[in-house]
Amino acid sequence: MKKLIESPRFKMNILLVLMTLFCFSLSLFRYYISETKVFFFLNWNLFLAWIPLFLSTVILAFNTKSKISVVLIIVVWILFFPNSPYILTDLFHLKVRNTIPIWYDLIVILSYAWTGLICGFISLNDIEKLLSGYTKERIINGIVVLFLFMSSFGVYLGRFLRWNSWDILNNPFGLFNDIVVRFIYPLEYTKTWGVTLLMGIMLNFMYFTFKLIRNSNEKLLQPENIDR
Repeated sequence: MKKLIESPRFKMNILLVLMTLFCFSLSLFRYYISETKVFFFLNWNLFLAWIPLFLSTVILAFNTKSKISVVLIIVVWILFFPNSPYILTDLFHLKVRNTIPIWYDLIVILSYAWTGLICGFISLNDIEKLLSGYTKERIINGIVVLFLFMSSFGVYLGRFLRWNSWDILNNPFGLFNDIVVRFIYPLEYTKTWGVTLLMGIMLNFMYFTFKLIRNSNEKLLQPENIDR
């Protein structure tokens, strides 16, 4: 029990729960002051952002060795992963309102966006650990880069075309059509590829910075480095 409590993952999970409660308290206080539910949708968005982390945690817990199972699990995971960076685009809702100062709304949105993003990055790190048993680090890095660009494309589909992860079941043909037409006629959808490219680059910089800091901290916590 002591080892569990002292483990970095346990501490990170507790921190994420506290961050989530902080976000929820911000939206509740906003509702109390303004009596409007303007940003209550952020709670649903943050719930969706938790799903990739939940899935990756379950994946590591079961520690499956079947390649088919790994592929199927990752496919399900990638469908929900864009929900984590998606909250960044909720900054579109930031504007001056009479009842609440804009600086408060900025803090509300950024708190939700940061919490969702960290959930996504930790889950992506879990997927890396899962893949490490099957292929080389260089290939895994390439897969991670691809996942982040796919996530950016997913964010575009959600923000601008209003598709969501559940539509793969609710309306698969409509979703498929919107995706395929953008690959067949890319020059007619410059906005799609502009958002996907630039956001993908940004997410890659953010994730690999997060990963570098995390790896550096883990090395510092190793016994041989602490003794020094």
